Amino acid sequence: MRSYEIYRNIRKGALIWGLPLSFFALLMVSVVASLLVIIFSFSLILVVGLFFWNGCLFIGLNKVNGKTHLLNITRVFPKSISNKKHNILNHVEDQYL
Repeated sequence: MRSYEIYRNIRKGALIWGLPLSFFALLMVSVVASLLVIIFSFSLILVVGLFFWNGCLFIGLNKVNGKTHLLNITRVFPKSISNKKHNILNHVEDQYL
């Protein structure tokens, strides 16, 4: 019988080629723009340069993705969500909560 591995990293977000969706979209915009430039100009140096540019962009985006402190990304959602009522009175015990 075939066994399947449980996917536990669903909260990490979708990755395409190891990049989050926003970085992957940026890479694809660069690739499409490069293709347009290549189509309308017939220079071998330009083709090699754009190929090099897209490769460096991919490597750079992977490095930035690995080091989130470079962009100072803060978490939007709290680490845990609780339904516990917060008591602003410190002298009251939790017997009524």
